[in-house]
Amino acid sequence: MNIIPNATFAALGTTVFTVMSALANEHNAVNLGQGFPDTDGPEDVRAVAARALMEASNQYPPMRGLPALRQAVARHEARFYGLEVDPDRGVLVTSGATEALTASIMAFVNPGDEVILIEPAYDSYLPIVRQAGATPRFLRLEPPRWRLEEDRLAALITPKTKLLILNTPHNPVGRVFSEEELEMVSRLTCHHGFLVVSDEVYEHIVFDGKRHRPLITFPGMGERTLKIASAGKTFSLTGWKVGMVTAAPALIDQVAKVHQFLTFTTPPNLQAAVAYGLGKEDAYFDGLIADMQAKRDRLSAGLAPLGFNVLPSEGTYFLTCDYAKLSSEDDVTFAKRLVVEVGVATIPLSPFVEGGWPHRLIRFCFAKQDAVLEEGLARLRRYFGT
Repeated sequence: MNIIPNATFAALGTTVFTVMSALANEHNAVNLGQGFPDTDGPEDVRAVAARALMEASNQYPPMRGLPALRQAVARHEARFYGLEVDPDRGVLVTSGATEALTASIMAFVNPGDEVILIEPAYDSYLPIVRQAGATPRFLRLEPPRWRLEEDRLAALITPKTKLLILNTPHNPVGRVFSEEELEMVSRLTCHHGFLVVSDEVYEHIVFDGKRHRPLITFPGMGERTLKIASAGKTFSLTGWKVGMVTAAPALIDQVAKVHQFLTFTTPPNLQAAVAYGLGKEDAYFDGLIADMQAKRDRLSAGLAPLGFNVLPSEGTYFLTCDYAKLSSEDDVTFAKRLVVEVGVATIPLSPFVEGGWPHRLIRFCFAKQDAVLEEGLARLRRYFGT
């Protein structure tokens, strides 16, 4: 029997995150690669989920999300960004941000459309775009500034442009795009009439006094932006897979049509807990930033003397480092050597771009316990002889 698989997904290998984590397990390495914390999130949030599991309904919740969570999202958007959102018509709850991305892209992209991707790009974007039948157009940012340049973005826009996928704070490079850059994106978007899927899952992990501003708040973008958030990142509970889409009702209506045939709904006890968590006091959100910034600084201070050129990290869980002073190897080879010979796992950046990649860059995740970060640094110090 000749079974021909789906061409888009058959061409994909195992994700770099899975490969590096498996290698880390094989060699008992300190895993500073895959982007998840190694401790669970707030106990009170988890307690709400546990109580809801035992005391509330475990049957299908409303397809668009529990009313309590959609209301909490609307209050959150008003509280942090001054954004007025209709909780009944302007919010959709999904089973993780990746499902939110998939549903948002599939809702609007048709075969023959073009979608602009900003590289390095989170690895799920490209296969979703290709499966939707669209042609990807790549805007590659250059280190160390990773700046969005108007002339280069404008050159990619054609009459076929349907969608731009924006990611800020940016995974993998840790860039928080400036208001000037976001204003430029907004201006081009409105002028040419396409949509933006704005992946803002790290919205509450922004450093050095910077403030996250959602693209949806810029003039003209309320009707053109799908803002995607992640409870997993905001509450350090990545296994929960609770995502949220905020957009104009007409956009949400279309995304919901796709969502109903992807996962239909999301565990109700987790939704109840996220609704509670979004209402936590400012001290929680400020503390999350302070904790992650301290970890960033700890790891950065330890890597720089070893010969790593540590690039700025303005948000996310990640530090990007140029290792050109340490090796002429390509990034995948170097990252694998660190696992096997040093016992430290990282993520190479080349899997986040399409085609050739001249840079020698790897990504460290600092969302780990301090003892884990220190053990990783100790192993690197022993190996590099300092």
